[in-house]
Amino acid sequence: MTADSGSMGRPGRQELGRFLIEAHALSSDWVPAFGAVDRAALLPDLMWPFDLETRTSAPVDRREDPDAWYEAADADVPIVTQWDDGTHTGRRPGRLSTSSSSMPSVVWPLLHDLAVEEGMNVLDVGTGTGETAGALTHRLGRGRVTTIEVDREVSAHARERLHGLDLLPETVVGDGFEGHPGRAPYDRVLATVGLREIPGAWITQSRPGGLILAPWGTHFSTGDATVGLTVGNGVASGRFTRLVEFMKLRTQRAPRVSHDDYLAADAFEAADVSATEITEPEFTTATYTALPLVLGLRVPRCVQTVADKREGRRPVWFYSTSDPSWACVMFRDGEREAPVWQSGPRRLWAEVSGAYRWWLDRGRPDVTRFGLTVTPDGHRAWLDDPEDSWRV
Repeated sequence: MTADSGSMGRPGRQELGRFLIEAHALSSDWVPAFGAVDRAALLPDLMWPFDLETRTSAPVDRREDPDAWYEAADADVPIVTQWDDGTHTGRRPGRLSTSSSSMPSVVWPLLHDLAVEEGMNVLDVGTGTGETAGALTHRLGRGRVTTIEVDREVSAHARERLHGLDLLPETVVGDGFEGHPGRAPYDRVLATVGLREIPGAWITQSRPGGLILAPWGTHFSTGDATVGLTVGNGVASGRFTRLVEFMKLRTQRAPRVSHDDYLAADAFEAADVSATEITEPEFTTATYTALPLVLGLRVPRCVQTVADKREGRRPVWFYSTSDPSWACVMFRDGEREAPVWQSGPRRLWAEVSGAYRWWLDRGRPDVTRFGLTVTPDGHRAWLDDPEDSWRV
């Protein structure tokens, strides 16, 4: 079967299907669901496609420019569908994107990694537009999929659109962090929101041997990595699979960090000063590389902010979320050493650079060599061997 079959009459959608298959993002067993669950059928008239290069969004309205709207719907890009938890009005982008349709090249590999089988009971956390809930319902049938969304209007929109496609998952309005015990136990739990803590409720609501698949990370950066956790005896453990970036669960968004709360007027004069030979190109890597995740795993309670480069200079800031500690590295084009300022009870740059060298000493391991174990006592990360873990 090819992606041109079924309801794939729109040329742009045919092209998207071919692209996903050739990129090995859409596996053959999910092709029928892709054909049945048209992303465009689930999107609102006014939406904001996200430009991955400029990291900006611009409005597209189907009522005004249907060709541009369908072009965006059939593109492999994320599309913002809500700003500011629903308080936003107007056409201009809001302050914080809070609901979206994820990139197809992210969605369909997630569904493949979920490894569903006939007869399974699935909890889908973060309904959004309803695409994953619709695909799962098409694959597993009625009565097998429960999807939960904290925003009542987002949930209602998804439910209406899914019913229009004759796909009827159980749609629930509620806090996904609590799961949905009324339909438990689940064979699979899929989250399409970024997490900083795996809920214990998902573990207790899963069958022994069940799988929790979720984007997880730390507050060190905005990036996530999907992790597949197998459940057993009140514990969930497994490896990371791929790097992604999702909107965060509302109760787990990063703490607000105000620069002024850390730095007084004479902060640089009072700080400890040193230098580092670590260079900007090796340290300020792109979002979808392992290093930000690794640094977050190794340096607790720390937020990194990479500023824009101006006149050949780029400051990288680190703020402790548990005390007033801060650090700044000023990378400068053409210079072999970068000055470092640190202040507070912690020496954050020492911690971060130590974590960086730990990663180098182990051969720059990829994200797939790392894993996570979740117990009632908390989260522990590990490299290669779950027995050799550390508390996150």
